[in-house]
Amino acid sequence: MASLTLGSKSPSTYTGHTLVLGVGGTGENPAVLASDDLPRALAKQLDSVVSAVSPSTKVGETAVLAAVPGAKADTLVLVGLGEEPGTDALRRAAGAGVRAAGKGPVALALPHGDAAGLTAIAEGALGGDYTFTTHKSAQETDGDREITVFTPLGRKEDPKGALARAEIVARGVRWARDLVNTAPNLLYPQTFTEQVQQVATASPGKLGVEVLDEEALADGGFGGIVGVGQGSSRPPRIVTLSYTPKSKKAKHVALIGKGITFDSGGVCIKPSASMATMKSDMAGAAAVAATVVAAAELELPVAVTGYLCLAENMPGGNAQRPGDVVTMRNGTTVEIIDTDAEGRMVLADGLSLAAESGPDQMFDVATLTGACVVALGPDVFGVMANDDDVRSAITDAAERADEPSWPLPLPTGLRAQLDSPVADIAHKGGRMGGALTAGLFLQEFTKGADGEQIPWAHLDIAGPSFNESGAKDHLPKGGTGVAVGTLLEHIATLA
Repeated sequence: MASLTLGSKSPSTYTGHTLVLGVGGTGENPAVLASDDLPRALAKQLDSVVSAVSPSTKVGETAVLAAVPGAKADTLVLVGLGEEPGTDALRRAAGAGVRAAGKGPVALALPHGDAAGLTAIAEGALGGDYTFTTHKSAQETDGDREITVFTPLGRKEDPKGALARAEIVARGVRWARDLVNTAPNLLYPQTFTEQVQQVATASPGKLGVEVLDEEALADGGFGGIVGVGQGSSRPPRIVTLSYTPKSKKAKHVALIGKGITFDSGGVCIKPSASMATMKSDMAGAAAVAATVVAAAELELPVAVTGYLCLAENMPGGNAQRPGDVVTMRNGTTVEIIDTDAEGRMVLADGLSLAAESGPDQMFDVATLTGACVVALGPDVFGVMANDDDVRSAITDAAERADEPSWPLPLPTGLRAQLDSPVADIAHKGGRMGGALTAGLFLQEFTKGADGEQIPWAHLDIAGPSFNESGAKDHLPKGGTGVAVGTLLEHIATLA
């Protein structure tokens, strides 16, 4: 990952390859907006350039200029900030600017007045710098690239601390993206587990890892995940990744991630075209793992435990069938309706296990339903909850993290769709309201030992977890790492 440094002088003195400046205002009257005052000669020259080039002020739009008099950088990139740039515009513009800069050292001088703005710029820059080349025979590396960020903030605002925090968050997002982008013949439950163990060992954060293999899962009554994984030659795992702060009075948050490393649909097999992106069906577990590691490295005063529910859904000779009945970790019997609705089964076992520890709040993260994508589109994730305050807190955190979300209901009237004549509950309802009935199913597994519901929210990230179109702003093509920022924002507020 590229390194971040604070600019020590004026942006006009930057002698690296590329300097990124913002352009704001209306389309008819664009103006250069920098993080600090520019020398009069350079400002005047830029005014002339902007007048001649008329760059777009639309957020993320870029114009590349070479050898501008008065600037010591080889190249200037002008990036649109919109009319009134907030943190979301700064994050996106920074990513777009770094991407437009190409290779080599780059500096950003974008306008901001507080640490939140500086953090958004830093996170956006590192996000825009991301490329996945692991499977390329000729390896490319951007690890030595230096990104300089100019800021008017003084020591009281702790700009170095803001950059350090941004690097930790960006490193987590980057790892989540790498996991999602890894080929499914190389990332499966056991190798995913090994990656988590390696990262936890190398991290400076205080992290613990526990693994339940296929035998422990069977002995422990985890019928949901065992059933999903039984059609694959690569058996399932539940990995518990935990961070415990020093304070014994700290609140405890449990995160449960869907980790289907490849989803063929099982015996209810998907059309071949629908399998093209199914290596990304573990994006929820990737986000959870990255969040726990980042929380530990940030030393947040909140205990965070992640439950990674890892399985491969394949149509092998021992695969689960529609009509099967399995017993879940909490003793509930479930009738299988559709083997391609496997995510809720592994999550239900994970939720049951998490509930046993009595956390203050629980959140599951999953690429769960195509119905949520139909409802909200590819860029917005849905939030369902059994607690209004928790739902609002997550959507507020998502807004601060620039990860668009939308609250969805859990209508009690739809619960009857999950009634089963042969088991306690069926795991899937009808076609209409499919995202909501999936949430209602999961809600059944959010009760503590006293039978009371633990405050819980379900994040259906099926749309924004994997970007099938081209790279845009701070988001690359492929895995996006969505939900890491949201969860960290929320956990930080609990302190």
